[in-house]
Amino acid sequence: MEVFPMLPYVLLFIVSLLTLKLIVGSRKYKNVPPGPTPLPIIGNLNLLELPLHRFLQRLTQKHGKVFSLWMGSRLAVVVSSYPAFQECFTKHDVVLANRPRNLSGKHIFYNYTTVGSCSYGEHWRNLRRITSLEVLSSQRIHSFTGIRKDETYRMIRHLAMDSRMDFSPVELSSLFHDMSYNNMMRMLAGKRYYGSESDVNDVKEAKEFRETVEELLHLIGVSNKAEHLPFLRLFDFQNVVKRLNSISKRFDTLLDGFVRQQRGKNQRENTMIDHLLTLQESQPEYYTDQIIKGLVLAMLIGGTDSSAVTIEWAISNLLNHPEVLEKARDELDTHVGQDRLITESDLSKLPYLKKIILETLRLHPPAPISIPHVNSEDITIGEFNIPRDTMVLVNIWGIQRDPSLWNKALSFIPERFDEEGAEKKLVAFGMGRRACPGEPLAMQNVGLTLGTLIQCFDWKRATEEEIDMTEANWFSLSRVAPLNALCRARPLVNKINLK
Repeated sequence: MEVFPMLPYVLLFIVSLLTLKLIVGSRKYKNVPPGPTPLPIIGNLNLLELPLHRFLQRLTQKHGKVFSLWMGSRLAVVVSSYPAFQECFTKHDVVLANRPRNLSGKHIFYNYTTVGSCSYGEHWRNLRRITSLEVLSSQRIHSFTGIRKDETYRMIRHLAMDSRMDFSPVELSSLFHDMSYNNMMRMLAGKRYYGSESDVNDVKEAKEFRETVEELLHLIGVSNKAEHLPFLRLFDFQNVVKRLNSISKRFDTLLDGFVRQQRGKNQRENTMIDHLLTLQESQPEYYTDQIIKGLVLAMLIGGTDSSAVTIEWAISNLLNHPEVLEKARDELDTHVGQDRLITESDLSKLPYLKKIILETLRLHPPAPISIPHVNSEDITIGEFNIPRDTMVLVNIWGIQRDPSLWNKALSFIPERFDEEGAEKKLVAFGMGRRACPGEPLAMQNVGLTLGTLIQCFDWKRATEEEIDMTEANWFSLSRVAPLNALCRARPLVNKINLK
């Protein structure tokens, strides 16, 4: 029997099964959150628009702050309410600690074995323990203080070269990303990848990694239809699987190189990879190369873009609100002085600087939509029933701009965090077991960099018009256009040895 004449019948059978599953699934439980009426097979995938966080926020106006969407034949519940968010990750934290089995988890994140992709269980607890106690412990973060200081000063030197006498135009986006990447790579592998003294092969390697991450960010996310329609995977719709496999090979080649280079050194250094290789020597059955590469990949993807874009958004807001910038400079002059540069130990004495960062994270969370959770049991959220194996998404961006939660919710007002308990309402880093473990490192990175930029330069917009705050349609909340500004070095820059 020939195969191809049977293809229409096979497709019809698959479509019929998926339609039946959707109909049965939609009727199986009563009192699920309301939502738009799904179509057979595709559910509500036809409705999705980018940027997804804004689209989901618009749906709350019709369906409420806890509503349902059908991603193909799978139920998804979107949470845009702070009380519902709290209920999810206090009352149901363990039940919601699982992750969906998606394409990126399989093809990029070593078959669901990395800390961000694996579901809750013994393996995840071990990875989280390693991350919290070994890779991102307070002691280890403190041990890299010199790296963060050096990279910040290198960036300041670069900016100061052409801005000693008068205001000079600068493009900041690439500077922030290069600095952030160098920071992370020096902590992980002990070497810089961008800068005049960098090896040309290292620069090429870093460029390839950055381009690969950008390609990945365009493919992953709940709006990718191939994630939710299995029959599309059979034909590799839009070559998604092929592209993910290509990305996976490129990542793995680069990560293999990082590990091999560190292993080949005569003695261990103070890098995260070296520390993990030391642990591998005592526990080789657990600290395999794949586990080490997975931890490194999670750090690179989660810890480079997020810090850089937060600094970008912070400077963008300060340029649009010069009175806030002036108040931050006054605080620095008062508590640090004008005869030395800010250090990380000063950050605890600079509450207004911290409020600027918190307000930036409120308006521009690096991940506007949470990584999806999956509940292992039937639960209730508020008045609604959430059946087992539902994909639960938190619209972090929507919660942090909710006018019922925040006064003048769309305005940049760092002083709002003077109110007792306001900081607890911030959900940018998540809550519960799956909250971002990199929060302390991110706050140190952003605090030191932003404080030094305010101390060392006068800033103003490149034109009379306000800075464009349009967001890119990515998985992360990046700016759509590079950030350009004018800066003029202040006398304090002379405290840094300019070459």
